[in-house]
Amino acid sequence: MTTDGIRSAYLQFFKDRDHAIIPPAPLVPPNDPTTLFTSSGMQQLVPYLKGEPHPMGKRLVDSQPCFRSEDINEVGDNRHTTLFTMLGNWSLGDYFKKEQLAWIWEFFTGVLNLPKNRLYVTVFAGGSGIPKDEETFSIWQEIGIAKDHIFYYPAEKNWWSRSGTPDKMPAGEIGGPDSEVFYEFNEVKHDPKFGQTCHPNCDCGRFLEIGNSVFMQYEKQVDGSFKPLPKQNVDFGGGLERLAAACQDTPDIFQIDIFKPIIKKIETNCHKDYKDYNQAPMRIIADHLRAAEAMFQAGVKPSNKLQGYMLRRLIRRSAVKMHELKGELIPEDFPESFRGEIAKFKNTLDRGLKEFNKFKDDQFNALNAFNLFQTYGFPFEVTAELFKQKGHLLDKNEFDQVFSGHKKLSRTASAGMFKAGLADHSEIVTKLHTVTHLFHAALRQILGSHVQQEGSNITSERLRFDFSHQQALTPAEISQVETLINQKIKANLPVTKTILDKETALQSGALAFFKGTYPDKVSVYTIGNFSKELCSGPHVDSTAKIGSVKIIKQESIGAGKRRLYAVLKHGTQKPAHQT
Repeated sequence: MTTDGIRSAYLQFFKDRDHAIIPPAPLVPPNDPTTLFTSSGMQQLVPYLKGEPHPMGKRLVDSQPCFRSEDINEVGDNRHTTLFTMLGNWSLGDYFKKEQLAWIWEFFTGVLNLPKNRLYVTVFAGGSGIPKDEETFSIWQEIGIAKDHIFYYPAEKNWWSRSGTPDKMPAGEIGGPDSEVFYEFNEVKHDPKFGQTCHPNCDCGRFLEIGNSVFMQYEKQVDGSFKPLPKQNVDFGGGLERLAAACQDTPDIFQIDIFKPIIKKIETNCHKDYKDYNQAPMRIIADHLRAAEAMFQAGVKPSNKLQGYMLRRLIRRSAVKMHELKGELIPEDFPESFRGEIAKFKNTLDRGLKEFNKFKDDQFNALNAFNLFQTYGFPFEVTAELFKQKGHLLDKNEFDQVFSGHKKLSRTASAGMFKAGLADHSEIVTKLHTVTHLFHAALRQILGSHVQQEGSNITSERLRFDFSHQQALTPAEISQVETLINQKIKANLPVTKTILDKETALQSGALAFFKGTYPDKVSVYTIGNFSKELCSGPHVDSTAKIGSVKIIKQESIGAGKRRLYAVLKHGTQKPAHQT
C-alpha cells in the first residue's frame, strides 16, 4: 500500500467509527512561543486533553505534518527523519483501552494486512507507586496476541507525561501508561553490540515502532501519589512513514515510495549508487530537502533566527553532504531564495575548508570545531570526518560543552525554542494572548480594515504582533492604538467563548486570518462588542484582569508588513521607537 493510501485508509477507518477529521495545525504554530514547529499531532490538542471541550466533539482523528529539530543529528540511519507525518486519533473522555487497542489492531491487521506474527506490543511495567498495566496486557491477550509477543517495559519506555517519567512529574500534572506496537523485519539480523538478545525496544534495527496508544488516566498529587482522572483520554500516534516501511516491508524508510524518487535524483546527480558509505549522506540530503521544501511552503525563509535558522541549517548541511558526494545541490523545483542560499553557502564552504586546511596539529580541538560550525555552518559530524582525515579525533562531549557555554552567553528571545514544547498557559501569557485580539481590533479601527494579523509571538516578557500595513505608524497613531486598547481593558469587557460552525462564525463577522487551520466547528472568542475572532485560547474571562498595555517598539518586517512589541505595564516604560 502506498503512503497516501495508508493515510486515506486511516482517516476513513476512524471516520467510520464516529471520529471527526480535524485539519492539521500549521507546521509553524502561529501563536505558540514555546516551540518553533509543530512536532506532534497532539500539540494543538493540549487544552482539550486537559478538559476543555473540543468544538468537533469527543472523538477526533487527523494527519499532522511534524518537524522535530532535535532529531537532526540522528538522520542518516535507516529510520530517523526530521519531517514526518503523524497519524493520530483521540478520545476525550469517551472510549478507552478496550476500544482503542481493538481498533488499532483491526486497522493494522485487517486494513493494512500486516502479518499478525510480525507484530509485537509493549506494556507499562509499573513503578513510582503506579501498578503494572495488567488491564492492557489482558486486552491484548483477548485480542489474540501470544504472550511471547507482549513485553513489559518500565516508565522510561512506556509512560507519557509532559515532564517524562512519573518521578519527574510535578503535582497537578496528568499522565499515563502507553502501549506501543512494533513491526519485525525478519531479514534484519540482530547485532550483539545492542545486547545479548533482541526485543522490540532493541536498537539493532530488527524492530520498528509503528504506533503508540497513550492512556492518560492519572493526576499526580501533592504528596507524590497518583489519583485516577475522572475523565480518561486516549492519544494515539503512528508515524506514517514508518507504517509505509512496514507495509512495503523495507527496514529502510528511505526506500518507501515517497523517498525513492528523491534518492534516485541524488544518485543521478552524484553518479553514485545508494549503498555502503553513500547511504548516510544520501539519506541526510533526502530528508533535509524534503523538510526544507515543507518549510518554504509554510512561508519560512533562510535567516539567522528562529525557523529561518533551522531552514538555513538544513540547506547548508545538505550542501556539505552533497559536496562529500561530489555532486551539486541546486534542485530546480525550489524557489529562488533556496538557490540563492546554496550559491551563497558555496563560497562560505570554500572559505571554511581553506580555514580548516590551515589548522596545525594543536588546533584540532572542540573550540575550533565549534568556530567552524558557528562561522561556516559546518555540522559536528562533517567536521569530525575532516578531523579524522588529518589523523585527529573530535570528542562530541567536548564539542557539546563548548556549544552549551556559547548558548548560555547568548541568551535571546529564542532561548529554549529549538526543542519541542507545549503551549505556555501561564497567567501573563494568557493575558497577552487576549491582548492580541485587542491589538487586532484597535489597529483595524484606527488604521483601517485592510489590517490583517500576520502572526504573533508571546513570551512571559512581551507580546510581538505582526500585521499588514504599508507604512510606519506615526507617534500619534501608536498613542491612539495604545489608548484604545487600555480603554477597552479598563471597561472590564467580558471575554466569552461560543462554538459555531466555521461558515456560520465567519458570516457572523468573526475574524479568521488562518482559515485553513480551523476545523468545521470552531471556538469564537468575543470581547464585548469590540472584538470577535476564531481562536483556540487561552484567554482571561474579562479585560480588567489584564492590567494595562504599553507599546514599546515598532519595526518593518518586509514590504507591507509591520511589527509592534508591547508589554504589560509595570512602572515606567520607555516610549515606543521606530526602526
